[in-house]
Amino acid sequence: MKISKIILYDEPTVPQIQLKKLEKFISETFPIKVETRENFFQDLNESDYKEIANTRIFDLKKSFQIHNPTVDEINIENQNKDMSNKEEMTLYDGFELLKTISRIITTDEKALHIIFTNKLTCTFDENDFRYHARVLIGSNPVIISTTGAVEAPAKPKQYYLDLMTDFNKERIDEIKKKYKGEFLEYDDSRLSEVIEGYLLQAIMYYETGDAFCEHKKCRLFNAHWQKDLFFSQIENKKLCNKHQKIIKELTNQV
Repeated sequence: MKISKIILYDEPTVPQIQLKKLEKFISETFPIKVETRENFFQDLNESDYKEIANTRIFDLKKSFQIHNPTVDEINIENQNKDMSNKEEMTLYDGFELLKTISRIITTDEKALHIIFTNKLTCTFDENDFRYHARVLIGSNPVIISTTGAVEAPAKPKQYYLDLMTDFNKERIDEIKKKYKGEFLEYDDSRLSEVIEGYLLQAIMYYETGDAFCEHKKCRLFNAHWQKDLFFSQIENKKLCNKHQKIIKELTNQV
């Protein structure tokens, strides 16, 4: 393997990721050392927080544009508050945020740095000229957005149709209760299992340049719907034969 160590950076506002469990999962899958560290975004300097605030998105239908962040925006980054589950969620350009992290972090050429964050990372799609939420921004370092896991894969179609009929807070709560269990929610105990799949995707992307699989019966499947995410990461919870073989080759088990 190209890497001899993986470093996981905690997101303390999301204890459901269960960092120690993820550390064990990686160690049992790959013959490499795993190290855990505290949240990446704490104890940075003011210029770093300003640069992070610079990666915010203000127009979903325009490609990234740098703006001059306000003092309040910089302070919010400094406080490292829970950025998820807000009425007006803050969005970040995933690639721009990754550039900032890459500049700040001291990378080890043989270590893969994986940063968990509650920040909602997005990328601009030139096909439909709008931003889309993403879970995984792959490279080294890697960003895995816990908020993205909740928001990026789509909920059942009927869920959105029901919302369109009566869009008020009371009705939204009723609809969420109706479809409870059919999609990830904040504080969801299933998050750790789902994150395992994204960890595999991040590692495979770094090692092979290909993160995803076209088959739903594989943990490397790039799920666009919550139901497919649950199937590949929780119900099936396996790799396809092709990717099992690749991992065996990577880990010298053949």
